[in-house]
Amino acid sequence: MNILITGGAGFLGARLARALLAAGTLSLRGAAPRRIEQVVLADLGPAPADLAADPRVRSVQGNLLELLARRELPAAGTDLVFHLAAAVSAECEADFDLGMRSNLDTTRALLEGCRALGSTPVFVFASSLAVFGHQPGAPALGVVRDDTLPTPQGSYGIQKFIGEQLVADFTRKGFIAGRSVRPMTVAVRPGRPNGAASGFFSGMIREPLAGERARIPVGRDTPVALASPTRTVEGFVRAATASDAEWGQRTAINLPSLATTVGEMAAALEKVAGPQASALLDWQPDPAIEKLVRSWPGDVAWARARALGLKNDASFEAIVREYIAENPQAVRLSVR
Repeated sequence: MNILITGGAGFLGARLARALLAAGTLSLRGAAPRRIEQVVLADLGPAPADLAADPRVRSVQGNLLELLARRELPAAGTDLVFHLAAAVSAECEADFDLGMRSNLDTTRALLEGCRALGSTPVFVFASSLAVFGHQPGAPALGVVRDDTLPTPQGSYGIQKFIGEQLVADFTRKGFIAGRSVRPMTVAVRPGRPNGAASGFFSGMIREPLAGERARIPVGRDTPVALASPTRTVEGFVRAATASDAEWGQRTAINLPSLATTVGEMAAALEKVAGPQASALLDWQPDPAIEKLVRSWPGDVAWARARALGLKNDASFEAIVREYIAENPQAVRLSVR
């Protein structure tokens, strides 16, 4: 089996690649398990050293839209595509053309590349919870379900929703076997902050644990639907392995969610690392970020993911402790 992961050198892309390579085989679309022969990681930067050293990995660097235009990707024989590459929310609000190019034009070009293969590859599209949004003047969103009408309130969410519809139509036409999934906000991400409006959800844990200050641009009562990196990758893989009967409709599914608030996240940090950690949090509201983040749903139902056997995280404290266990070199404070 040959697999392409766009955004493959990024945090989630690399983590997904490691999970696939560790398994060694994959039961694609409910069929018998097949050996994974090659994983192509397409990204602007190089693959992490551990993945680059694996003979089953091929790293392809460059602008994805340009690589697709030159027909360098997807290669003949590609059985499965995980499309994770995207410009993130705050970037798309700041630069409309970047978002349209990275999230709409590139997705369309990748779908056309898969269509040209003529082999109906499985196509797992990482959409976003940002396809849902509270419309000004409308009632509160309430619980968002798999079949809730998307009403995105930002360019990123609109581009992701268009992507979902393209995946559904290419699937209807038989060009691909599309599976669109909506991940929750992923926390805690290691490394440096990215350009996402939701980036502070990781930063408010990561930076204090490293002994650094972190700014929180929203109020304590801000609701958020979260998932750990582990649960998120499980969702990507399960989308690829589900049979057509298990998957059901062509529409996107919500991945498992842990509902919490920013204040509860801060309390979990203090429980794990004490008051010295929570004292490093600077509560400085940013009206633009708060408006965007509060337009996203905080209570997400995920019936279709549950039917596929997926689970959510037990608690945010458990997510924090998982981050500490996986990144001990990044933790400077003593933990309980």
